[in-house]
Amino acid sequence: MTAEQAAAWGATGEHSPLMDNYGSPPRLFVEGSGIELRDREGNRYLDFLGGLAVVALGHAHPVIEAAVTAQARKLVHVSNLFANEHQAPVASLIDGLIASGPGQVLFQNSGTEAVEAAIKLARKHQGSGRHKVISALGSFHGRTLAALAATGQPSKHAPFAPMPEGFIHVPYNDASAIAEALTGEVGAVLLESVQGEGGVFPAAPGYLETVRSICDEAGALLIIDEIQTGFGRTGEWFGFQHAGIRPDIVTMAKALGNGFPVAAVWARAEVAASFTPGDHGSTFAGQPLALAAARAALGEYIGMDAPSVTAELGAYLEKEAGTRSWLDHARGTGLLIGLEITERALAGRKAAQLAKSCLDRGLIVNGVTPTALRLAPPYIVTKENINEAISIIDDAITTRDKEK
Repeated sequence: MTAEQAAAWGATGEHSPLMDNYGSPPRLFVEGSGIELRDREGNRYLDFLGGLAVVALGHAHPVIEAAVTAQARKLVHVSNLFANEHQAPVASLIDGLIASGPGQVLFQNSGTEAVEAAIKLARKHQGSGRHKVISALGSFHGRTLAALAATGQPSKHAPFAPMPEGFIHVPYNDASAIAEALTGEVGAVLLESVQGEGGVFPAAPGYLETVRSICDEAGALLIIDEIQTGFGRTGEWFGFQHAGIRPDIVTMAKALGNGFPVAAVWARAEVAASFTPGDHGSTFAGQPLALAAARAALGEYIGMDAPSVTAELGAYLEKEAGTRSWLDHARGTGLLIGLEITERALAGRKAAQLAKSCLDRGLIVNGVTPTALRLAPPYIVTKENINEAISIIDDAITTRDKEK
């Protein structure tokens, strides 16, 4: 069978060659530039979701394109049996941005893999009998089994029960609940600095600081999940830096490669030393092509002073949204914003339906809860882009399309 015959076979009749894991996507995008995407009909869309906080530099960024193209011409893959020229420089850049004392980096391919590695590292470091992990209700840490078990959303567990043992969930922003749950079997506490998928809920003032003290007293490791919030998204290089704490382990992905699949785990040197050859592995993790993208992206973030940019633009976005009567309140930090829509403005609709109305008008956002829209635009967004996006949301609410 030829490639053409195979493609025709897969597209025959009503049969789709794709599993229905992501439902029926409402658009097929074929081109992007900066903050804009275009579908195959040529329609323009403002991307205020940034590929779920991934394309922080925007689409088709010339520096990323040049770095990946140049690397692809030289070397794409050699496996982790050998080193490549980007591993140490990228790890050093990450270590410097973490700014929590000397640490070491292990590269991964995705956020959920980074969480898996972090959990394994914590268990190895703490030893037998201290395997349990406390995480927060409403959290999201990934969809592989251990990362899913750490995720504090029981509805996501049910289809895959029984879940791996050893995970305890307590309310977010409640340090006393962590203290009560932290028995001698608990080796680590895993928290997001902002619960992105949970509805864009930042850590409350003093929360992470108190949890750090609780972990210190109990000898537990503090793992901070910065997969959605890392690399300047929140107005600091990492969200935990707003609290001025020093984590033991940090997970990161999304913006690291500006769209190229790459992730990492950072750990304090003492903790990192617990991993020895063979403890964890991945065929593709840290390969040259991915790290060429990461190296270029990090250079751009540092050059533009990303935290200052996102802090200023995020404040402007919140101010502009705050002038609209349909806004109950905005929450988040930097360019990770949740817009809580009033009940009156929703008029019986869900935020996901409102997001669909925005999409029909050329704006990409998503309904992260039944009543809130999530906005995570690229750092290159302009104030004019923000004004246009708020106007589109305005029109989607006031026009009140008939939703089916």
